[in-house]
Amino acid sequence: MEASAALIESELRRSIPEHGFVPAPLREAAMYSLLAGGKRLRPIFVLAAVEALGGEAETALPVACAVEMIHTYSLIHDDLPAMDNDDYRRGKPTNHKVFGEAMAILAGDALLTHAFYTASQVGRSGQVPADRALAIIEEMAKLAGFQGMVGGQVADMLGEQGLTRKEELDNIHRHKTGDLIVFSLKAGGIIGGATPDQLSALERFGYSIGLAFQIQDDILDITGDETKLGKPVNSDEQQRKVTYPYFIGLEASMKRVELLTDEGIQAIMSAGFPQPQRLKDLAEFLMRREY
Repeated sequence: MEASAALIESELRRSIPEHGFVPAPLREAAMYSLLAGGKRLRPIFVLAAVEALGGEAETALPVACAVEMIHTYSLIHDDLPAMDNDDYRRGKPTNHKVFGEAMAILAGDALLTHAFYTASQVGRSGQVPADRALAIIEEMAKLAGFQGMVGGQVADMLGEQGLTRKEELDNIHRHKTGDLIVFSLKAGGIIGGATPDQLSALERFGYSIGLAFQIQDDILDITGDETKLGKPVNSDEQQRKVTYPYFIGLEASMKRVELLTDEGIQAIMSAGFPQPQRLKDLAEFLMRREY
């Protein structure tokens, strides 16, 4: 993960142009959040899916950067006063606290738009056929927008304090968190030439790991270390958010993370990937993570 994150970090530093008409404050605000650290989980999943198919990870770097841009824009907007109203992200003041609300909104807008330009470059090298590049752009638009991440964020906002069934919470997590993880895996699969069955396995893996990831977040909000998390704990309770521990308790939530992780790993290990170990290792790491 450290090696992949370093590769992605290096590419992200070059991803936003310094030439032409790019107002300096806009670039500064965008780069502030884009280079703020984090696990780089979603772009790492892009690279790992390519590697699972025996491909070269570097081929997928444009898409890996693009998904991180989308993730970063969503965090900038999530932190705004009209949304979660957070003061800190990854141990640093949130974007709007440093650059103001208007610039934070525009930095997020710019990152979202630039993500599509960046992803399109995967077809420019000639290593990825044009039809595969188009399929990736199509998946990205679908899983990041109305039917995907943004739709999940809205469902979360509308149902924050009114959820009465675990299935409703699952549906929110499936879209708000899971869809972008699924996109990352399927994009890597498309680049690597996955079969339809392998793409289906990557999707099952992604939704299982995505839900496990979100439940683990809910657990860490109760049990975690603020210095490792980079944000205050017990924020869900203070905001009266409905979470997995709220529905089924802390111990049952931990068991659910284990079960979902096992389900995801089984989907990958039975789908005929030439090199599935990296994906398996990532899933197991996420189950044990403390931040």
